[in-house]
Amino acid sequence: METNVMTIIADGRRLDVLLAEQSGLSRSRVAALMEDGQVTVDGQAVTKAGLKAKTGQTIVLTVPAPKPAVPQAQDIPLTILYEDADLAVVVKPCGMVVHPAAGNEDGTLVNALLHHLDSLGGIGGELRPGIVHRLDKDTSGLLLVAKNDAAQLALSEQLSARSMEKHYRALVEGNLREDAGRVEAAIARSKKDRKKMAVDEEGREAITEWTVLQRGRGVTLLDVHILTGRTHQIRVHMKHIGHPVCGDPIYGSPKGAKVSRLMLHAYSLTFTHPASGERMTFTAELPEAFRRDLRGNGVEL
Repeated sequence: METNVMTIIADGRRLDVLLAEQSGLSRSRVAALMEDGQVTVDGQAVTKAGLKAKTGQTIVLTVPAPKPAVPQAQDIPLTILYEDADLAVVVKPCGMVVHPAAGNEDGTLVNALLHHLDSLGGIGGELRPGIVHRLDKDTSGLLLVAKNDAAQLALSEQLSARSMEKHYRALVEGNLREDAGRVEAAIARSKKDRKKMAVDEEGREAITEWTVLQRGRGVTLLDVHILTGRTHQIRVHMKHIGHPVCGDPIYGSPKGAKVSRLMLHAYSLTFTHPASGERMTFTAELPEAFRRDLRGNGVEL
């Protein structure tokens, strides 16, 4: 978030009342900004919230960009499938946010990684130490973590070159007619709802391949291979073809299959080790809640 500077013309009212109304901030937040010297009237700093400015005077309110806090190590249980001097492969549970952000300053995967892994503090920036790729909060499964800058760069280049292979398990609404398919549809932030992503020909290229594993009662279990890594890619593409991921609170249907979670799991990950050059593949078995929901919808593994 960048520093926001607003210019407001005074109308004779108290400064805190006027600025709160025009900025959308609370009066207490405005008062705090005034005390910090972030409000001027005709170029002169004004620190007392109850003062009034004469009609027509120019008020400038500066709202500084928030300073991100350095994440702290927290002893949060975490499944680590593999670890060496360069990287680690971990399993993120459903419901865990990957990295700290507004509203999720702690309890994240990054907080857990800082506790369980050594030498992550300076990798990939303070808020995302070692994070090579991400998963949505409600998606479970495999995540790759770099433990030094060289590994981070090499693994990120594999992502860009599409030599890193990622497969998911997804339970989707309805029965797909074909046994396999491919979705090529660019994705961008929705013009109607900025919290969502949407298929948009002006967006970034996005490619998803899917294969039917099993059909249930009005649902289909898929193996999903993504060739690109756009935000919400699988969820947006599945909705685009008329088969949203079951349990999706953003893109799904409230009349869909009865499940306890978003039915999307990062199942397998293949990459080349940045130091040894070895091609490595890892898998994360489906969580019990995921399996239980599959059985509840007629999918027996």
